[in-house]
Amino acid sequence: MSYPQDRYHGENGEVSASFRAATEKPELASPSGMETYYLATGKPTGRENDIATNGEFGLYHVRNLPPGGGTGTHFHRTMSESFFVTDGTLGVFDGVRWREASKGDFLYVPAGGLHSFTNRSDDPASFLMLFTPGAPREEYFEGVGHLAALSRAEREDFFRAHDSYFIDLGDGPKVGR
Repeated sequence: MSYPQDRYHGENGEVSASFRAATEKPELASPSGMETYYLATGKPTGRENDIATNGEFGLYHVRNLPPGGGTGTHFHRTMSESFFVTDGTLGVFDGVRWREASKGDFLYVPAGGLHSFTNRSDDPASFLMLFTPGAPREEYFEGVGHLAALSRAEREDFFRAHDSYFIDLGDGPKVGR
């Protein structure tokens, strides 16, 4: 395997790094106490302190996922998804079996891979989610809270528009309830 083709063609490098302080407020906060931080988005969101990767990847930190929060089994057609647990215990499904992932554990799911996550413990869990390439997941995260008001057909359209194909639509997101 070799390195990818050059994407930077200058001779001396450039000043282009981005920094986000740990003190930044979350982009999403739910009544349950769950917070979602948009660390690096696939495209510009227009928010203050936005770090966009021009479609290379999207990185999100979910903090304080409450017990019972999570999602049903699903897959993505256009992107991979990875999970890295930063605190607590998170149940992760790899398409075959459930595993109890604790701080420092990692799960990689390629495009098309069945997966799910649920906080099956009695305490909040926190984790990083990495999507490659970077898709506009912000719209998905922000829309999940409104699913209950949608008809089944509208929910199916929402999921399809956001590259989320649930095995059982009734098992859709339960994040932050």
